[in-house]
Amino acid sequence: MATIPKKRRSSIAQRKADMRSSLWPDIDESILWDRKRSDGWLSIPRAMPLLLQIMDSLSKGKPVSATYLDLWCRTYDDSFVIANKQREMAYYSGFTGERAVRTWMTRMRILQDLGFIDILEGPNGPISYVLIFNPYFVVRDHDESGRVNAALINSLTQRMIEIGAHDLDKPPRERKKKGTK
Repeated sequence: MATIPKKRRSSIAQRKADMRSSLWPDIDESILWDRKRSDGWLSIPRAMPLLLQIMDSLSKGKPVSATYLDLWCRTYDDSFVIANKQREMAYYSGFTGERAVRTWMTRMRILQDLGFIDILEGPNGPISYVLIFNPYFVVRDHDESGRVNAALINSLTQRMIEIGAHDLDKPPRERKKKGTK
């Protein structure tokens, strides 16, 4: 997969800005969200919608994508989450009521079993710390085992080519859990 040079990306961004201006010539740009002027942003893969679909397809009728996305949104680009607000995390993942935290914990275990995250216990109970692995690597491992729908993996491959992502090209990395040799 070829990388899009920085100069070309800048050119693409300028063409898109020109197109937007031609479509909305009178728009007040202060009402648009600009990550350079606003707080509350984080890095997210451009292929995240497809990655989330793949996760849900692997989780056998128990969707995990909202739980995963909430975890991702709690990182500071460090792939690490301290799970000290479990009721809030359950709510943000779409779970309410008496069983909200239990349902959230089940989804977290599914994400761990699928290899998207690792979990360690601590002061907040059995799920206190969360490590988020590169989702591309995890999807690649599932695809190599024949568990990913061909249409989804083909769509992901196409999207990665479009955006210049190379994560599927990298050799697998050994994922070590804390305390293992």
